[in-house]
Order: sequence, then C-alpha cells, then structure tokens
Amino acid sequence: MKDLRSLVREQKFDAILVARLTKAEKKTTYVPGEVYTPVVYYQTFYGYYGTVYPTVYTPGYMKTEKEAQVEVNFYSTSQPDGELVWTGTTNTFDASSVMKVIKKLVKVVSKELESANVIEQQSK
Repeated sequence: MKDLRSLVREQKFDAILVARLTKAEKKTTYVPGEVYTPVVYYQTFYGYYGTVYPTVYTPGYMKTEKEAQVEVNFYSTSQPDGELVWTGTTNTFDASSVMKVIKKLVKVVSKELESANVIEQQSK
C-alpha cells in the first residue's frame, strides 16, 4: 500500500482538510404537557359548561437531542509534512441528522476559509 505522502504528491493536492469529532453527547429534557381550553363564555351556566367541558390535555414527554462539536484543521501540502494553516472548532450543534450537519459544516468552514483568505472565493 502506498504511503499517504506519496499519494498526496501524486494526486497534486494543494491542501488537506481534516474534521474530527471532539464532543458527542445526548441531552434529555422533559417537555411538559399543556392544557387547551377554548375561549370561556360566562354569561350563562350552559355557555360556561359547554365551553369548559371540551378541555384538552396533552401529556408531557421526554425529548432526547444529540449534540456534537467538531474540530477542523486545514493543512497546506507545500511543506513535506504538511503545514497547519487554519484551525477552528464549531459551537455545539444538534447532530440528529448527520448529512444536514455535514452540509452545514462544509458551508461554514468554506466561508471561514474564504474570509481568512486561506482559499479563494468560489465563483458562482
């Protein structure tokens, strides 16, 4: 199997971007139930009773969210061992959909690298 350095040289990569999960946890919270009562009509007993009678109760429930944090490093391949040019760490985010997280991460990191003049802005 070829050495990674050889592969990077052969493929003529300008840079390597590495993302690493640095924090992953589940957060469980209780969402309390609610009571829904229609607008109360107090003028007569039957109006009041007819309005209050259909009160609706929704039960509380437990909600679990996955949270994650990612470290991103950008290395230039101009040096033989690769030189760290830029590094960043995301804020904690909801990781319930991995593909959505990856797409958001790519957008955020791309913008950050462009604003830091590490990469050229992509033409649209």
